[in-house]
Amino acid sequence: MKVCLVGSSGGHLAHLYMLKPFWQEKDRFWVTFDKEDARSILKNERVYHCYFPTNRSLKALLINTRLAWKVLKKEKPDLIISSGAAIAVPFFYLGKLFGTKLIYIEVFDRINKSTITGRLVYPITDRFIVEWEEMKKVYKKAINLGSIF
Repeated sequence: MKVCLVGSSGGHLAHLYMLKPFWQEKDRFWVTFDKEDARSILKNERVYHCYFPTNRSLKALLINTRLAWKVLKKEKPDLIISSGAAIAVPFFYLGKLFGTKLIYIEVFDRINKSTITGRLVYPITDRFIVEWEEMKKVYKKAINLGSIF
């Protein structure tokens, strides 16, 4: 199984890195910002750097959609996992077109309100995971797996 882990640097990347027991033995690659924390954490990993800042930026969406097309066509992952933020959107929508399974994990600090990225990808995910039972009121088909932290 080939896994694509997509996330902004900082907390989103840390969140995905905590899934190491799941991804460590799998063929994998990462998509994140070219920032110091990402370079440090992922120094021995296969990484594609995306354009940033991404939040509410049409320019970033267009550039990252082009990147997503190229990366997904080349790598052909079986699964895309993300915990946000905006970089997940083009990878999820194009991944869906390519028949890739999609898992989104809503961020830990959201207890009863959705994120923009969560709302955008929710309709197309194969599994939508939340970390608080209260979030199942926001996302009806979500699965609560509890805290990753």
